Amino acid sequence: MLVDSHCHLDFPDFADELDQVVQRGRDNGIGLFLTINTHLTRFERVLAVAERFSDVYCTVGVHPHEAGSEPMAETDRLLELARHPKVVGFGETGLDYYYDKSPRERQRESFRAHVAAARIADLPVIVHTRDADDHTIAILAEEMGKGAFPGLIHCFSSSAELAEKAVEMGLYISISGIVTFKKAEALQDAVRTIPLDRLLVETDCPYLAPIPFRGKRNEPAYVTHTAAKVAELKGVSSAELAEATTANFHRLFTKVPP
Repeated sequence: MLVDSHCHLDFPDFADELDQVVQRGRDNGIGLFLTINTHLTRFERVLAVAERFSDVYCTVGVHPHEAGSEPMAETDRLLELARHPKVVGFGETGLDYYYDKSPRERQRESFRAHVAAARIADLPVIVHTRDADDHTIAILAEEMGKGAFPGLIHCFSSSAELAEKAVEMGLYISISGIVTFKKAEALQDAVRTIPLDRLLVETDCPYLAPIPFRGKRNEPAYVTHTAAKVAELKGVSSAELAEATTANFHRLFTKVPP
């Protein structure tokens, strides 16, 4: 069994065939799906998807792109919404200095609020980072100094230094379809160095479809191609990779029943 540890099943891209998309995932060995909240104002829509399927869980949070336009993700509000049995983590949150769609200070404030919720609830925070490795490492290290919290770097495509620092802090690393791209040598090299017991796989669908579907709408069934590439890079079988990444998911997302 594989887990798609990061997808966006509430997005309009899937509205017309959500049942079929989830079933195709199951048919391809995907046993669990984690659909990720990006707008706090759309949380009910994300939760509705998780409630609709027994094998779908969700998070609550505000994407850094939306940190400037959405209501501030107050820690108490995040904790309140996370009481629902289907809500198993916080985010995605973090820093994106590539697009700079939200003021950077607002992104940092939102990021810290999510981390505080993760620390209090002992549920993982899902971290998005792009062109912001130094600030991401600094905030994570500073917040860890206030008390440990679980979390992961999702859709990892950053420096090997970020992966190393994240693992040192006890975080996990999730790999998307980018790893299958021909020009992703640096990412592939980084994956080889990340301990197998800290890796997860994801689609980030509807984005970032792996080869051979690059350029098309991504969906959970395609995480098998990402997993196959990661297995190749780690020198293990696909079955071993599936077993390890699923075990890692359950070790991190402790609220999801085994």
